[in-house]
Amino acid sequence: MKIYDISKELFSTTVFPGDPVPAKHPVHQLEKGDHCNLTELTLGSHSGTHFDAPCHFVLGGKTIDQVDLNRCVGPCQVAETSGTVDQSWAKTVLETGVQRLLIKGEMQLSVEAAQELAKHLLLVGVEAMSVSPMGEPTPVHVALLSQEVGVLENLDLSAVAPGEYFLCAAPIKLGGLDGAQVRPVLVEN
Repeated sequence: MKIYDISKELFSTTVFPGDPVPAKHPVHQLEKGDHCNLTELTLGSHSGTHFDAPCHFVLGGKTIDQVDLNRCVGPCQVAETSGTVDQSWAKTVLETGVQRLLIKGEMQLSVEAAQELAKHLLLVGVEAMSVSPMGEPTPVHVALLSQEVGVLENLDLSAVAPGEYFLCAAPIKLGGLDGAQVRPVLVEN
């Protein structure tokens, strides 16, 4: 059994423009005679590899602690493409019966592709900071999140070949928030 860590390191990965930059500040330090090491963190709910909750773009949508974990854990397909993903590509991938899809490559979803994927998927994940075009994030996110499709962003699939895996990508349980960090792994059978 091989396990792939498909997360990016939180403090060194690029931050979405305008989001808070993650920082860490020691509170207690063993080397200073304290009884333990303890660190204070500051970050945005969408820093690093993260999971978007429906309420990130949908008024009244579920918060991250309300996300159904069945969306985050189970059989998964990794597919590879680049550029703008259109509805035709989405339909072709969906023919395999996939329910959790991770897309490897420099790409972004078109609204039509997001709408098609939202009819069938439990979860979609991408390597980019966002599933949508950087200048127009709302339509793609709304298409997915209004159907409660799990959205994983800022993945590292560089060591993973396209194919079938088992995904475990449960977000941190942060009550009432619009997103949370996750350390997703793929298991190769």
